Amino acid sequence: MQGLGVQQYRQASNLRSVSAALCKLATLAWLIAVLIAVGWLLPAAAGHAADVPATSPTWRAEKEVFYLIFVRSFADSNGDHIGDFQGIERKLPYLQALGVTSILLTPIVPSPMYHNYFASRFDDVDRGYGDLASFRHLVKALHSRGMKIYLDEEIQYAAENHPWWAESAGHPESKYSDYILYGGAGNTSPEGWAGETYTGKSERVAMVNLQAPAVRHYFDNLFVWWVDQHGNGRFDEGVDGFRIDHMMDDLDGKGKLTNLVAGFWAPLLSHVRTVNPRISAVAEQADWKTFGDDLLKRGDVDIVYAFPLRTAIASLDRDAIAKAIKSTQDKTPAGKGQLIFIENHDTDRFASVVDGDPRKERLGAALTILLKGTPLIYYGQEIGMKGKQLHGRSDGNDIPVREAFRWTHSVDGPGSATWYRDTGPWWTDRYGRDDDGISVEEEQRDPASLLAFYRRLLALRHSRRDLREGDQEIVATNQLALLVLRRTYGKHESLLVVNFSPSQVTGRLPGNVLRVSQDGRALRDLLTNTKSASMENGRVQVSIAPFGVQLLTVQ
Repeated sequence: MQGLGVQQYRQASNLRSVSAALCKLATLAWLIAVLIAVGWLLPAAAGHAADVPATSPTWRAEKEVFYLIFVRSFADSNGDHIGDFQGIERKLPYLQALGVTSILLTPIVPSPMYHNYFASRFDDVDRGYGDLASFRHLVKALHSRGMKIYLDEEIQYAAENHPWWAESAGHPESKYSDYILYGGAGNTSPEGWAGETYTGKSERVAMVNLQAPAVRHYFDNLFVWWVDQHGNGRFDEGVDGFRIDHMMDDLDGKGKLTNLVAGFWAPLLSHVRTVNPRISAVAEQADWKTFGDDLLKRGDVDIVYAFPLRTAIASLDRDAIAKAIKSTQDKTPAGKGQLIFIENHDTDRFASVVDGDPRKERLGAALTILLKGTPLIYYGQEIGMKGKQLHGRSDGNDIPVREAFRWTHSVDGPGSATWYRDTGPWWTDRYGRDDDGISVEEEQRDPASLLAFYRRLLALRHSRRDLREGDQEIVATNQLALLVLRRTYGKHESLLVVNFSPSQVTGRLPGNVLRVSQDGRALRDLLTNTKSASMENGRVQVSIAPFGVQLLTVQ
């Protein structure tokens, strides 16, 4: 830590933590007694049962809307064309107006790689983004708005210039001797690999020995420090949670570091929650073909990525999506969650996957935000930014899906973080072009824009409990092109109808499609605020455009 090592931090905060905990316990005991006395902790009256869902306990952050920011590319505040903390802070009004409640930052630690995933040290920030003071200022600004911040952590690896590696390589007598996993005698042949950066430089990465007691103790203290920067239990400048990158039981399948889920990650996260029980943990399962249920059960994490569902949505195959929705629900333990997403920093942009078809972009947006789960929006997704990964050894091949956020009609407009200018094909063949219609400036005042559609979807999600935290059921229908889902929370109910066909679909849905069935009652499409369907003989009559989406509710 800046000016304060983890050991000193731990010692300095112990007495304050114990004292604060005792005060909190005394206050809590008094408060509980008062609440019981006035009857506020008695069971709810039976008359309110209609507003209580019949489902399992809700995950603590299910009401959140995550926004994933690739820090280097998001917003530049000082004209150096590198995204930074102050740039993010200046854009908080935009994010809050969009409907975002929590931001997730890609790694912010110093690193020889532009993406910051392999650290030179774990207890500082990349000075291109700002210093620790500016980071804390960003955190406080978020908290003042009622928003949250999550940090992406990949502590399983270290860059070659990390002190643990630099000082222990070839020196078994070093105090960091067992911090790096070596395969040869005398601290030689570190387990890892070499890669090429977008500037053409070769960089090596090594596995951190997560089973070494000193390493485990270090990360226990490090995570607590990110949560409680001053050791005073206030958390106003601390993060609200973590994303664990590349989480797996046997790191890279080498048999060198095993039982990490229950043996390393669960104890670490449990330790952090002794300091702040409200901390949430997001895990990116290393195997994208899985539903992450093992990590949810054994890793003490709250939420994982709905990778199989994302793959199905990208295919636009109705049956594959329906199957993935059901399997995702079945595989998610009670009280845990799934991040619903269609793109991130490691995938092609959805707008490019669907060849820029605005109907399909809206379809993807609706599924991201209206399905049961927690939405994750990747920066620029809401304005339709495009990009596909290139192939090869260079980490520059991912830059096309990590281009500068488009704030203005010009690629070089104010705030644009074009740090990759003139460095390779990812610049000369870039997707973002001046006046291409894909920018906040160009979409801001257009009610028919993709940005306006995302704002509408998120406003609906925030205003309706059935969409935020309700049950979800796939409704069987003989309309082969339609996916129909019922979202319910007590007396609140809506019907999501999606047409995966390039043709208009007109027809009737089953009689049990809505719990409230009244002949002649019109159904309003909440997305357009128009009467788009009706009830006839107990059945819903719909007409939906090619690749169209409707969100119906009884008037």
